[in-house]
Amino acid sequence: MPTSLQFQRPSTAAESANHHHKQLQKMSLTRGMADVPEHVELSHTHVVEPSQCFSVVVQDVDAPASAVWSILSRFEHPQAYKHFVRSCHVAAGDGREVGSVREVRVVSGLPAAFSLERLEIMDDDRHVMSFSVVGGDHRLQNYRSVTTVHESSDNNKKTRVVESYVVDVPAGNDKDETCSFADTIVRCNLQSLAKLAENPPRI
Repeated sequence: MPTSLQFQRPSTAAESANHHHKQLQKMSLTRGMADVPEHVELSHTHVVEPSQCFSVVVQDVDAPASAVWSILSRFEHPQAYKHFVRSCHVAAGDGREVGSVREVRVVSGLPAAFSLERLEIMDDDRHVMSFSVVGGDHRLQNYRSVTTVHESSDNNKKTRVVESYVVDVPAGNDKDETCSFADTIVRCNLQSLAKLAENPPRI
């Protein structure tokens, strides 16, 4: 009696890599937004894995872009506007060059103790900064953020700050919960940044 046998050809390394590539999504998180320069849209294009979530937060600021950028670009001093940060010191690099690493200690009451963050982009000309979380005691694994600053086309004293991020979804959480948590922190940070830029301390 004839027997039917089905042989499954083993996947090659190239096929496995191609399958993994198909699972990745390249997302432009500012597509469809009004008054977004091309370089801003390109900056907020992320590669997202199925186990990750992503979001974008926008904050308008009544201050020139240069004033906002002067605060935001201080990678070595995020506590100037991030009120969840208790202290920060640069563990590698000078805090300005790409590859610099900072150790951030957060205030009590948060589900975290400290975070190690590496500077990925620092573009003073286009006002683009990016960092990734590379270690620490927290729930935001493989977090990568991009923040851009650009002036409104109709008012050079009005600035728009856009921050986008991608992060792993922790076990036991879903994407909505993870993004809600991260969005809250990002939104608070950007609101604080706006207040500081609009009302700089008098010297």
